[in-house]
Amino acid sequence: MKRILLYFLLLIWFSFWISPSMAQHLNPPAGKLFCDTLVPRIDIFIHPDTLQWLYENVESNQEFHALFIFSDGSDTDTLGDIGFRLRGNTSRYSAKKSFKVSFNTFVPGRKFEGVEKINLNGEHNDPSVIRAKLCWDLLDEFSLPGARSNHVRLFINNNYYGLYLNVEHIDEEFAMSRFGNQGGNLFKCLWPADLDYLGNNPNLYKLESNGRRAYDLKTNTAADDYTDIAHFIDVLNNSSAQNFFCETEDVLNIYAYARIAALDILTGNWDGYIYNKNNFYLYHNQTGDRFEYIPYDLDNTLGIDWLDRDWATRDIYDWEQHGDQKRPLYTRLIDDERLRDVFSFYLHRIAYRFADTGSFTARILEIRDMIKPFVQDDPYYPLDYGYSIDDFMNSYYNPLGGHVKYGLLEYMQLRMNTALQQLDLNDIFPVIYDLKYNYPQAGEEFWVTAHGEDDGTFTMQLIYLLNGGPTQTLEMADDGQHHDGEAGDGIYGALVSDIPAFAQLEFYVSGTDNYGKTTHYPCDPVTLNITSPAGHHLFINEILAGNSSVNQDEYGEYDDWVEIYNGENTEVWMGNKYLSDNFDNPAKFKLPDVMLGPGQFLLIWTDDDANQGMYHAPFKLEINGEEIGIFDAPETGHAVIDTITFGPQQTDISFGRASDGSDQWVFFDHPTPGSSNHLNDIRFPGTQGVLNVFPNPVADGILYFSRKASFELLAPDGRMVAAGQNTEKYALPNLPAGIYILNIEGRGRSKIVIPKSIF
Repeated sequence: MKRILLYFLLLIWFSFWISPSMAQHLNPPAGKLFCDTLVPRIDIFIHPDTLQWLYENVESNQEFHALFIFSDGSDTDTLGDIGFRLRGNTSRYSAKKSFKVSFNTFVPGRKFEGVEKINLNGEHNDPSVIRAKLCWDLLDEFSLPGARSNHVRLFINNNYYGLYLNVEHIDEEFAMSRFGNQGGNLFKCLWPADLDYLGNNPNLYKLESNGRRAYDLKTNTAADDYTDIAHFIDVLNNSSAQNFFCETEDVLNIYAYARIAALDILTGNWDGYIYNKNNFYLYHNQTGDRFEYIPYDLDNTLGIDWLDRDWATRDIYDWEQHGDQKRPLYTRLIDDERLRDVFSFYLHRIAYRFADTGSFTARILEIRDMIKPFVQDDPYYPLDYGYSIDDFMNSYYNPLGGHVKYGLLEYMQLRMNTALQQLDLNDIFPVIYDLKYNYPQAGEEFWVTAHGEDDGTFTMQLIYLLNGGPTQTLEMADDGQHHDGEAGDGIYGALVSDIPAFAQLEFYVSGTDNYGKTTHYPCDPVTLNITSPAGHHLFINEILAGNSSVNQDEYGEYDDWVEIYNGENTEVWMGNKYLSDNFDNPAKFKLPDVMLGPGQFLLIWTDDDANQGMYHAPFKLEINGEEIGIFDAPETGHAVIDTITFGPQQTDISFGRASDGSDQWVFFDHPTPGSSNHLNDIRFPGTQGVLNVFPNPVADGILYFSRKASFELLAPDGRMVAAGQNTEKYALPNLPAGIYILNIEGRGRSKIVIPKSIF
């Protein structure tokens, strides 16, 4: 009776059910490259002998020079010297092969529409040529990390090679666009990646199969450090049943994985982790210091079967491969009552999308009709399984035999029905994740935000204590006025004003539903040590996020860099301070154990190659823009010393302070790594650090000061001709050309040149 009621409620509610949290999109917009309302054309021009070699050496991953042209009917983009090769596993032996295009192999750092690589997949197993596309779209719709994709027409040397699915490559650029950082370890996990515990030695997880690692590290390869994944697998396998939720949630975005598992099972993705221990990525997200699960290779879904299993009716709670092969990520989730209920909640929610015959089916048929002409003309479409255009049309409704056990829409209807019959739906504990907060100094406002959702009415609170005092509670709001984004977006926020200096702040977020079920997140409170302002005049002084020819490091490499300037009048020990490109992870790189003298500069190579020495940071700068900051010692709670958030940069043009330590930022055609940004400025030492005045000679009659100062400008005969109080910028009056005396209150005098009359 319960299942009948659930199905009835599903049919009533699906038309208006999309919760605020599911309305957000984790993935970036499609843009021109992945626009799926038309079918763009991609041309590859490559030497015919090279193309023949590729087809004769199908196991090779060697990349060859080629020309790439992208046209969407209104714009055409041409890129020379791209890398071109075959890709895939079984598809290498198919008649319709798949290809990888790399924009940065032969032109380092180059991107096209923000990506470095794309995959052109032939989709030869899928007669509908749409199954993987639908899965990628569902990941996006339910706020899960997934590749962007669209259908394209592929021409090689002006010959039509057919309709392809253009799929975004998963790499550090992907991580940056989804998680806001790219310095974490990214593992490509292929068979037999079952996440089973092998021991506490990280090197045990470098096991190989078929000539490659099962957990293949794709970033930070020079360090080749598997400590983080070994710890994750240890917690996943060895935490007690009682502590499983809290301990696993601390190392994995477990709620996101619960949604992915539900989506995998509904779409029948047997070639992923749960059944085939295959085809997924793990990214160590530096924000929150947890792994993110990223699905990959989604063509064996929605009724495609090579293993003689009925994926449309298989038990949603017993979906793993049976036998002695372990799948701890799925099985322990299902065995944990709390997470099982959340998994069921998400599966129920996603099933609404399958039931939405009005819009979802209409979108499927819209894509079908859009791509049909290009399938009909595809010379490779019939070659592998003899498919015709009639098979293409029939495959949306009917099985074709062989590995196509169900028509696409037929599978979706049956999977929805059987999943709902199997579903054990219970009231869940409130779901809270994606906690964010700032690091306030004394007197600053403290803010906290978190994502919250439930299967009914619930409230969220910020619970905090100061110096171990009484517990204080603040209601969190989703009104767009508490640092929580937009009103009604599922993100709740709270603000605390006037945090005192040298206080210990402990806090967590709590959610309570109308049945009294309460979730505390995180399980262990966060502790911050509030300090007075850091008190160091250290500055991010200049950055270069695209170094191709400016200056080389000690290894002869043109790496990106960050320049730090000491604006104090005394030397500063740098060994207890940190540099980070992630404000949520301030202790990312401990600065070298050196003393930095007054007015001196420290150059740090941001090359993601810490093995090259203490001046090399374990991250790179993002040329499209990101954040960078200097943070104080751990005992200060990593108090902020100086930060900058910068936008898109240009190769070999640096971005820095107009004068060392000043507030004005400008671009430099001629970068000055390790030296003053303005070699012609005037420096005035003092108890509050060095004051810079620039430019000298004066340009356009304007004087700039690196910090607020009071001054007098004297003519050679001693007459005062200009004066300013507590200023950082001053437009001088009309003065004849000549040499003047600049007198800075409390700091002394210096000569300044006005090269021409100011009118």
